[in-house]
Amino acid sequence: MSFQEIRKLPTPTEIKEIVPLSKELFEKKVKRDIEIKNVFEKKDNRFIVVIGPCSAHDEEAVCEYVNRLAAIQEKVKEKLILIPRIYTNKPRTTGQGYKGMAHQPDHLKEPNIAEGIIAIRKMHIRSFTQSGLSAADEMLYPNNHPYLDDLICYVAIGARSVENQQHRLTASGLDIPVGMKNPTSGDINVALNSVLAAQIPHTFSYNGYEVATEGNRHAHLILRGWVSSDGKPHPNYHHENLIDAANAYVKRDMKNPTIFVDTNHDNSGKRFKEQPRIALEVMRSRQHDLMLKDLIRGLMIESYLEEGAQKADEDVYGKSITDPCLGWADTEKLLLDLAENC
Repeated sequence: MSFQEIRKLPTPTEIKEIVPLSKELFEKKVKRDIEIKNVFEKKDNRFIVVIGPCSAHDEEAVCEYVNRLAAIQEKVKEKLILIPRIYTNKPRTTGQGYKGMAHQPDHLKEPNIAEGIIAIRKMHIRSFTQSGLSAADEMLYPNNHPYLDDLICYVAIGARSVENQQHRLTASGLDIPVGMKNPTSGDINVALNSVLAAQIPHTFSYNGYEVATEGNRHAHLILRGWVSSDGKPHPNYHHENLIDAANAYVKRDMKNPTIFVDTNHDNSGKRFKEQPRIALEVMRSRQHDLMLKDLIRGLMIESYLEEGAQKADEDVYGKSITDPCLGWADTEKLLLDLAENC
């Protein structure tokens, strides 16, 4: 065996004792969870926008960004529910590169997962306390979810994880919405299989226990485009793509059928400046077709204080060190435009 034990990680219970959540903040989270679930259950006609940096590597910049979002949320509260992206684990196609704050609390230093777990919890609590907006995170490692389960209001399962059994079964036990992205192959049926798996009960092994879950009725589909074997990106946000996905979804007869559209990744060909155009095209498709208006309930957008991306050692405040993002001026304009087009 080539494993080298570096340090024993604290349990979720121990971490929550070190970095506790106040009763007041937890009550705010419960209230916001209900508001978000009501959108999936068609009790609330507001539109959800999950928005923020590709990866959260700097607490100061992330909190400033989310505080700015909170100011916009007040302006668009009748139309939109904004969920900040505070993604603390970063999947890497080849395994190389920055893997997120949970791995490296300081992106210029060596990994330290024990410190990283504490750092991400502190960041989520600070952001929520200052802004009043509970956040989304990506569930890259299912066993890590309990470190943040009392804080986050939305979970995304990435294109490379969506076929994984442990991700699907863990999602079935969460009490918040979980978005299943279509795989990099673009096969919608694979993604819908994942949604179904997350919606039904299971018994399985999780964090040292045999557990039973009830199923997650708010598991849903995220369209993020796909890439062919020659490396060419292919979008799936156009009207015809949305109709095809919606028809396939409805045929499955699942609970609360809901579609989100990711405006970046292979939908934009990683051309981040295309995101506003893509987002507004999706909104026009909703206006054109009643089925799409009913099913498409959210967007995912990559955005930060400064546009574009930088190398990890460049140290530009509020600029992504992973995928390039929209800058703040374009972000603010887009959110106001989306509110106008709901």
